Amino acid sequence: MCNCGCNTCKTKIRGPLLTEGKVKVKSLLSENLQYHVDKNVPLFESVFRIGSDAHLNLIREARKMYSRDIIDLCEEDEHIIKTHLGEFGVYEGEAVPLDLPMLTEFSMPSEAATKAAILKIFGTAEKAGQKLLDTIKREAKQSIYAIKEIAEFVTTGEKPTSAEQKKIIEQLKDFAFMGVLLKLGVPSAFSILFMIIKESGIAKDLLKLNESLNEAKKKKKKEKKDPPLGKPKRGGPKAYYVYVRDPKTKKIKKVTFGSGGLRAKIRNKKARNAFAKRHDCKNKKDRTKASYWSCNLPRYASQLGLGANMSTFW
Repeated sequence: MCNCGCNTCKTKIRGPLLTEGKVKVKSLLSENLQYHVDKNVPLFESVFRIGSDAHLNLIREARKMYSRDIIDLCEEDEHIIKTHLGEFGVYEGEAVPLDLPMLTEFSMPSEAATKAAILKIFGTAEKAGQKLLDTIKREAKQSIYAIKEIAEFVTTGEKPTSAEQKKIIEQLKDFAFMGVLLKLGVPSAFSILFMIIKESGIAKDLLKLNESLNEAKKKKKKEKKDPPLGKPKRGGPKAYYVYVRDPKTKKIKKVTFGSGGLRAKIRNKKARNAFAKRHDCKNKKDRTKASYWSCNLPRYASQLGLGANMSTFW
């Protein structure tokens, strides 16, 4: 569309064009610049992430080709190549990009640029969405929680800040799917993930997947956190051990108790009676103490490999 609305004048917004008689030198163009020419994508809607090496190289190349009258640009792109974008200066001993806009608020490349990148890499948004889902299911790690945040932005319509985008991408730095995007220098890793989720309609699937993974994670965490309570086992620094919950603190406590001597005399009634009298077993009610479990050892004989259970104290 041109600025005046006639769609015919020279100010029409379009991608780079080879000037008349320069078709034979098309081979001089890089693959990236050729893509913008073939797909009629303006430089200001570059499919590459703003400030990336691919983006800056594209601007430098376009400036060179424009100066040699090999390509013709729309008015907006002419403004870009007349700046110092793509060049570097030295500030306090470090090279810094010139005329590169600083993104301090929510900003993503245009939808047209992002969609073009998706089509270039995956063919359709649906294929991209399915690949994203498959990759998440396969990896099922931290990636799902970061992707879920993007899905929430899609479903709520809220705009993430640059800081939120940066945080999410940092969480996805080891995500296999990201490797494809970053290698090809897409406009913005966040923007293309946002657009894939939006266009493919997988946001709800992602949120459901996140819920199921959360439930599995909580179940696994609970199983790991809560060992079987009140079930003595062999091993530990003494002959046996058991996990109990302290009624005062509500925390789980490991109680170790017993010795080889107890095991050897468990079938000796006289030894049991003497032990029970000596340790006052009938008054040992505190399950968080080793004395309680030593006194009641015969009641758990079968699960400790000591024969049949006996309803008796030591």
